[in-house]
Amino acid sequence: MSRKSDLIGYCGIYCGDCPGHTQTAANLARDMRKELRQHRFDKTAQVLAKFPLFKQLKDYHVCYAVLGTMTKLRCERPCRSKGGSPKYGPMGCCRKRKIDGCWQCDDFPTCKKLRFLEVNHGVAHLRNLRKIKKAGPAAFVKGKRYWYAAK
Repeated sequence: MSRKSDLIGYCGIYCGDCPGHTQTAANLARDMRKELRQHRFDKTAQVLAKFPLFKQLKDYHVCYAVLGTMTKLRCERPCRSKGGSPKYGPMGCCRKRKIDGCWQCDDFPTCKKLRFLEVNHGVAHLRNLRKIKKAGPAAFVKGKRYWYAAK
């Protein structure tokens, strides 16, 4: 597989489109926290929170903490590069079967190991897997991919 094809998850989700892989969200959160610190926005939030228009700023510390957590949304290595969670069922299954991805398995449309993706991706993984099965990985990375698709 080419370098871009290596970013196709066993499950059909393209890691190259993931905010964890691109690190965009993590970097924006980091930069936002830095900006807020430089302007001592915690103090500004305390003052502004007294006004009805800005009353939500009373919870500024929660927002700042959430941004801190978001800075950790980084995936250095996708599942094909020995990254990902050991609990990621499709990876173990595909490796055990010695196949490149779920698209090479006839059971993928009803596979229970893929159901965890539905919360975040809807049926995008199934649409992607059908595309990969039909046209192959190289064509898939060049064409339209799904990150989320409603049922």
